[in-house]
Amino acid sequence: MTKKQELIDILKPVKQEHILQFWDELSKDQKKQLETQIREIDWPTVTQWALDAIKDEATSIPFDKLKPAPYYPLVPETNKDIEFYDKARKKGVKLLKDGKVAAFTVAGGQGTRLGYDGPKGTFKVSPAKNKSLFQIFAESIICNQNKYGCKIKWYIMTSKINDVQTREFFAENNYFGLDEKQVKLFTQATLPAFGLDGKALLEAKDSLALSPNGHGGSFEALKASGALDDMIKNNIAHLSYWQVDNPLIMVMDPLFIGMHHLTESDMSSRALIKRDYAEKLGHFCILDNKLIIVEYSDMPEALAKQTDCSGRLAFRAGSPAMHVLKTAFIERITSGKLDFKPHKALKKVPHIDGNANQINPQQPNAIKLEFFLFDALPLANNPLILETDRDEQFAPVKNKTGEDSPQTCQEALLNRAKKWLEEAGIKLPENTSVELSTKSFVEKQDVIDRAKAKTLPALTPGKINYWE
Repeated sequence: MTKKQELIDILKPVKQEHILQFWDELSKDQKKQLETQIREIDWPTVTQWALDAIKDEATSIPFDKLKPAPYYPLVPETNKDIEFYDKARKKGVKLLKDGKVAAFTVAGGQGTRLGYDGPKGTFKVSPAKNKSLFQIFAESIICNQNKYGCKIKWYIMTSKINDVQTREFFAENNYFGLDEKQVKLFTQATLPAFGLDGKALLEAKDSLALSPNGHGGSFEALKASGALDDMIKNNIAHLSYWQVDNPLIMVMDPLFIGMHHLTESDMSSRALIKRDYAEKLGHFCILDNKLIIVEYSDMPEALAKQTDCSGRLAFRAGSPAMHVLKTAFIERITSGKLDFKPHKALKKVPHIDGNANQINPQQPNAIKLEFFLFDALPLANNPLILETDRDEQFAPVKNKTGEDSPQTCQEALLNRAKKWLEEAGIKLPENTSVELSTKSFVEKQDVIDRAKAKTLPALTPGKINYWE
């Protein structure tokens, strides 16, 4: 049997044999690339996902059964909670000192929406020194290592689109002062885009139109790459998880880590209190005694607007995608086949047609399939939610201008620094601001301690200062 016939036998049962329409025109290397892509995909399953998405046959949510998920408030409100928060922070510090916590960043995206051609993690965002997102995180890890006297492993999930560039970026910058051996990069899997007729699209004669399979692909990628085995070998009990576009993140939060550990939570989440019912954050909800997240786009408006007896939004806890994951939980849910269902996104996907003409659509023309990390929440034991302070920990860089743009992110970085300095007794002159290096300052107490020790640099009025 010829190679082509073998591939036809894979594709024909799911009516995707058009993928091979240019096979006879391809070189040996091109054929090998296309064959590899075809064989990596579970076509019956993936094609059915696409057909269901096109028919809009997503699992319906019984909204009448939804309840708002309870969460721990940012500031403890009872003596019992004050005691618990204090105990949790101390426990988090001990776990860090003992090397039980690693960092995990999902960084598979490109900076397309930012008008930037490159991996999003290489995008430069800090206001004075123009540091990249990756540099900000790397220096945060260094600061935490110095603070807790430990070495923190950093796992970074890239995609096939940006893996090579990301590795080159770290190598060119000498891993920003980290030991190369403590940084482990690995790729997530990809899924093909499908036209609205259910046919997989070709990016070129020798390639499917592929895209990363979403942050929910993290679990399988951790296992397949050997990262999970590496964690187990190094006695890492917990992973601090964040997405690459948020430079305000506290990469190691002793309070959050300690609460996660003491409550024996498999998967813990930070929550933002929604500014209004329409804010684009998924809602933490309880359904049949399980914690789930309902996407803002799926939530009926009447439910999203619902208020409680105090007049606050009932479903006010929104997800900013900050988690702590137990290593044993990842091990458990990847021990068999993960039965996640992908979410669909209607996108504009460039592709070639049957005559190999390049098509650059002006309107959404295709279904992309993505897994979401939060789909693991119903599988988690004792999931915990802790409120977070938006001004302290959340300023994502998603858009070129407007909301969640580099400008709003830089403003948030400078505003947080100003607040920390004021709480340390330092008032900034007019038109003066400070970029605080994450190599030295990752929480307010770091500024207070340096102020008390009188080791903060001098201020130059009328400009953005840089303090390390």
